[in-house]
This record gives sequence, C-alpha cells and structure tokens, in this order.
Amino acid sequence: MSTAQFFIGVDGGATRCRARMRAASGRALAEETGPAANIYVDFEAGLGAIGKLVAAVIAKAGLDPTSRGKMALGVGLAGLSSAQDAARVAAALPGWARVEAANDAVTACIGANGTGDGGLIIVGTGTAGIARIAGAAKIVGGRGFLLGDDGSGARIGADAMRAAMRAFDGLEPMSGLSRALLAEFDSDPLRMMTWAHSAKPGDYGAFAPRVFEAARAGESGAREIVGRAATAVVAIFRALEARGVEQIAIVGGVAESLRTYVPSEVEARLRRPKHDAVDGAVLLVGGALPAPGDLS
Repeated sequence: MSTAQFFIGVDGGATRCRARMRAASGRALAEETGPAANIYVDFEAGLGAIGKLVAAVIAKAGLDPTSRGKMALGVGLAGLSSAQDAARVAAALPGWARVEAANDAVTACIGANGTGDGGLIIVGTGTAGIARIAGAAKIVGGRGFLLGDDGSGARIGADAMRAAMRAFDGLEPMSGLSRALLAEFDSDPLRMMTWAHSAKPGDYGAFAPRVFEAARAGESGAREIVGRAATAVVAIFRALEARGVEQIAIVGGVAESLRTYVPSEVEARLRRPKHDAVDGAVLLVGGALPAPGDLS
C-alpha cells in the first residue's frame, strides 16, 4: 500500500517530456515540460533529464525536494519494451514512496480509459494500437516507418510524394496536390530524390495536412491516399477488438482528420480519451484524478 501524499506522472516522449504533480485528492499542483529522455540512446542522460524535470515540477509546486519519500513517481517512456527495462528505470530512481515505469503507449492507454480494460489507437507521425486487459498490455503495430506505420501521417505524406513523382514521369494523371508538392522542389525530381534519401518520418508527415486539404477539395488521388490510411486504422481497431477490448480511444495529430473517412459504425465506437498520458502515469503509480466536472 502506497504511503504517498503526492503523485507525479511523467510522459517521456521521443520529442519532449511532460510532468504533472497531483495531490492525493487528484488536485493538480504543478506542470512542467522538458526535453526528450531517450534511455536507449543514453540511459544516464535520459534518467538525468527526467530527474531535472521532476525536480522542476516539485519546485513549482512549492514542496521540499528532500521529501520524495512522500511522493510516488510514475513514468511512461517511449520505446520501453520489457519488464527488465522497467525495473532498471525504477531502480535508477531511488528514494520515492513508489516508482513505476512503463511504455508510454501503456500510460497513454491508461490515461485514455482509466485503470480498467481498454484499447487505444495512436495515429500521429506513426501508428500503433494497444490493448490492455487485466493489467496486461499487448501492442499492435508500432513497427516503424519501414515495416509499419500504415495509416500514419508519415505514410500519408510519403504516399503523396510517391504519387507526385509518378505524375512527373507521366505514370498517372497530374493532380493539383502533386503539382503543389513538386513545386516544393522546383519540379526537379533529382532534388526530391536527394531530399528523400535523408528524410525522416516526421518530414513526410509534415505534408499530411495538405493531403487532407486536397481530399476535402475532392481530389480523387488524395481521397484514395486518405482512404487507405483510414482502412489501416480500421484494421488496428479490428485487431484490438479481436483481443477482447470493448472500449477503444483514438489520439494523435492525424486522428481527428481520419475520423471522417472510417466507416460510421467504427467512428461511433472510437472514443475520445478521458485523460492524457501524463495522467495515465499518475494512475499507473496509484494516484487519483479529479472527479468529472472538476477542471483542476
């Protein structure tokens, strides 16, 4: 049984980290944002970034930093993939009343659905699904740009770039979207190819909003690309459903744009998350959240 009086949740993403402290009642006391903490690039540096962020949120709450024995710390980390790694992270953060670490998809799922069973589809630069049943989590997808991420912003952008190149070569009709994407590279296919050699998923994902814009304007090629992405998200939904998950939430930068294109039966069942991944980390470590209607 935890003796903690305060609960800190950390969402350690690959781009940035966020931390939030709540009292035992669930009342929010402080929030802070810091740089990414990738423990697989540099374990010590990653844990150091988390330590600085947590120290900052404690200071912002006006609490004594030496009273960690009264605080519980929940950490969701991008890429955390095993119980052994979770235990290593927890062991590297001594002095707290309780420490729990998990993959950030797990804490996002807990935030979205609460501590009970539930599923989550993440549709941003990449895609992944997670089913959490009886406390055990199963990841679906999330295999990266080369081997997965179907339905993602990166895949949508890449498909649009491929269509633009085909249009340039006369292999398919030139659309307004393809013409606009080619113009980004002065209609020079060699420039586009050079860019593609070093482009990261996020670089492709940056073009996704333009694909949705073209789809809304009625361009058939853009609608086809978005339709494939929606089909991929529905496949994740069905895979989670097959694992026994009944309530499934969807989050991510592309999520709302894609909702329009999934079948109405699926769209009606895709819930918006109750809380974010930071509060998921608070719940992971035994904290409480405000009652419905309480905005604190």
